[in-house]
Amino acid sequence: MELQEMGDVAKDLTAGTVGGAAQLIVGHPFDTIKVKLQSQPTPPPGQPPKFAGAMDAVKQTLAAEGPRGLYKGMGAPLATVAAFNALLFTVRGQMEAVLRSEPGAPLTVNQQVIAGAGAGVAVSFLACPTELIKCRLQAQSALAAAAPAAAAAPYGGPIDVAKHVLRSEGGAGGLFKGLLPTLAREVPGNALMFGVYEAIKQYLAGGQDTSSLGRGSLVVAGGLAGASFWGSVYPTDVVKSVLQVDDYKNPKYSGSMDAFRKILAADGVKGLYKGFGPAMARSVPANAACFLAYEVTRSALG
Repeated sequence: MELQEMGDVAKDLTAGTVGGAAQLIVGHPFDTIKVKLQSQPTPPPGQPPKFAGAMDAVKQTLAAEGPRGLYKGMGAPLATVAAFNALLFTVRGQMEAVLRSEPGAPLTVNQQVIAGAGAGVAVSFLACPTELIKCRLQAQSALAAAAPAAAAAPYGGPIDVAKHVLRSEGGAGGLFKGLLPTLAREVPGNALMFGVYEAIKQYLAGGQDTSSLGRGSLVVAGGLAGASFWGSVYPTDVVKSVLQVDDYKNPKYSGSMDAFRKILAADGVKGLYKGFGPAMARSVPANAACFLAYEVTRSALG
């Protein structure tokens, strides 16, 4: 039995890694634009923002940095995407095993919600430092343009960001800035995502046995599941991003609630949805790719 469980963990680790790589390749350019829109400062009265919208951010990024600019900050998540998705799907798989009434029994939608929430707690501790590094790299050109006099020397890459934070922003704890909004995003977001994924699969299969679903059905279920994640928790992601790119020595925000209140005061509710378009545009194809790659790999491993 223990060998069987170890085999299942290894399969979830492998399939989660492949799924994460597929998700990153498809989704990272959308994510770069999302972070640039989220982190651009509110302009002075009468002045236009740096980016008029998602398409303008794409055009300006391509003009200033070329296509590589859309993949800025990919080093950090690429280095850890294997671990992130492997952890997500493995913890979910282990929770499924605990929740099952008997080995091999299909799970209900409610049980998938519980498994997704548990997986969300686990991955938050990996997502937070990874995304802090990614957001710093993605946002640095926009922040430097907004305040050129105060701009520090640009980061050379993910390792450079990590070294800077460890040396100058409170050591290892500095890498976990934004952990609270990360948990507030990952726990309910993954609970809903895995619940929606299972509900749509069961609907398309006409029952609890979803093993015979084709790839098209998995793409639809995965895409809609990803959209449900971002549609439900997006404001917490905005709060996380602004906290993670905030100046350590001269912070604009004292914490998550302070950031939430100040975003509302400065930009209203729409400020909590900065970058929502590219996030939703990314979530459908990226999560469809992730779930499809996971399911195909998991199935191939037996």
